[in-house]
Amino acid sequence: MDYGMIGKIEKAKRYAQERERFRFEKFEVTFHGDNNDHRVTFDGGVFHCDCEYFILRGRCSHTMALEQLLHPMLPEPVTA
Repeated sequence: MDYGMIGKIEKAKRYAQERERFRFEKFEVTFHGDNNDHRVTFDGGVFHCDCEYFILRGRCSHTMALEQLLHPMLPEPVTA
């Protein structure tokens, strides 16, 4: 491995620890829940989940877990 790559690896490790450098704009994830898998999407500051609780309430444990996991890499929530 050359010295240039070693430097890039070290820089990547530092970046990975500085979570405020990252800002998610859009993603899709399969969430393995206790009972079923759920499709969770994030687009333009808005979460969506295919679980019944989210459909009824607009938030669920799946989206809240991702909010906690990815904070502060998400933009401020969009308010209606």
